Amino acid sequence: MKILTCPLNGPRNIAEFSYGGEVTAMPDPNGCSDAEWADHLMMADNTAGIVREWWCHIASAYWFIAERNTVTDEIIRTYPASEVFKQRIDFDAPDGGGGR
Repeated sequence: MKILTCPLNGPRNIAEFSYGGEVTAMPDPNGCSDAEWADHLMMADNTAGIVREWWCHIASAYWFIAERNTVTDEIIRTYPASEVFKQRIDFDAPDGGGGR
């Protein structure tokens, strides 16, 4: 059984987690093209070596970052996303309003 350590819930069976993709720089959501946004969401660099990845503990819906060696599949460390992302991003609604 493979164990992944959630920063919030501690060591858990990896079956309790969902992979969310590589941590990459986000393009400006209000200024990029649809193609650039789709590329950011759907394409991965698939780098051999240590990469930062989004993971979610499904039971608690807690998203965090894991550094994993893609060659050996070794988890180097896990940590809260707040260690990397210090501020929230405000997404403007397409109509300029607040939605609803």
